[in-house]
Amino acid sequence: MTVRSNRLKGRRVAILAADGFEMVELVVPLLALRAAGAKTEVVSLRRGRIRGVNLHEPARRVRVTKTLAEANPDEYDALLIPGGFINPDLLRQSEAARDFVRAFDRAGKPIATLCHGPWLLASAGLAAGRTMTSWPGVRDDMVNAGATWLDQELVRDGNLVSSRGPQDMRAFVRGMLELFAGSAPSRALSAASRPADSAPQRNVPPKLVVDTMRWLPRPSVRTVAAAALVGWWALNRTRSTGASLSQRH
Repeated sequence: MTVRSNRLKGRRVAILAADGFEMVELVVPLLALRAAGAKTEVVSLRRGRIRGVNLHEPARRVRVTKTLAEANPDEYDALLIPGGFINPDLLRQSEAARDFVRAFDRAGKPIATLCHGPWLLASAGLAAGRTMTSWPGVRDDMVNAGATWLDQELVRDGNLVSSRGPQDMRAFVRGMLELFAGSAPSRALSAASRPADSAPQRNVPPKLVVDTMRWLPRPSVRTVAAAALVGWWALNRTRSTGASLSQRH
């Protein structure tokens, strides 16, 4: 894919992500944005370096530029929300993250997201009345949030562009750059082009993911130990909470 240099010169793009982001969904668009001349900043829930994943396997970390408490939506021209199973699940539970996304939408600024990233839009109340796509597994979440969901590699609706996942990366990057380079069009699709209904549910999960998960290596001793520690902590916290409540009554 050829990215025209300086196409986005002077544009500032916020990349909203938390631990558990899908590595390819952040890094590939980030490199494309920088190649097009945009200045990018990673905005997250905490300072330091957040951990990416390849499916469920830990990947490398990415440095956070600003926390949500430090970042001002008014200082950015566009927003990218990568996916992953964990990343958007954490963000959608953050009031600050929901408000951050709403600020971009209120201003009509372009928002690009893919895979599970649209979960955050649903929790922020921004999916209702929109036409979009996402990872097929969260199709029902988007429909229940009021969106018209299409099983397509790229869907653009006004200031929003969305894709299904890494398999659509070429189309997503192209659509993201086109959206970020131009002024945001009208919010809604025309009546003639807006689908009346969502695409149906899929009948089987993606074979590539099923096969990949099957052949992934066993977890390391460190991973097993960490999971056991978290389980022990959660169990003891539950017991102490239950004891505290019983004492009150």
